[in-house]
Amino acid sequence: MNVDVYICKDCGVEMKYHDKAKRRVKMKGGSSKWVYVKRYQCPKCGKIERKLPKNILPFKHYEKDIIEGVTEGWITSDTLGYEDYPCEMTMIRWRLFPPRLFLLTAVPNLK
Repeated sequence: MNVDVYICKDCGVEMKYHDKAKRRVKMKGGSSKWVYVKRYQCPKCGKIERKLPKNILPFKHYEKDIIEGVTEGWITSDTLGYEDYPCEMTMIRWRLFPPRLFLLTAVPNLK
């Protein structure tokens, strides 16, 4: 049996399953799908955290592979299958501020 155990970063207490939320994920060719994101709550402080699937980055609605392809230069506005998705301005923003790097450096640790 594979049981996920998550510990609250603030309290150090084991978080409990709270609920799940639907999230739309944009994929190659302009298609999209709905995924469920599990949410866990700390019984001590009440903090709720979402546990994203491995193919989704925080605060992004595109698949991780598309974002990495753009930031690594494999996907451009001329790449077949991606001509209409994502838009050029989104790709420029991802190249200037790669999502993983941006999240690690720009979001302060609030306590």
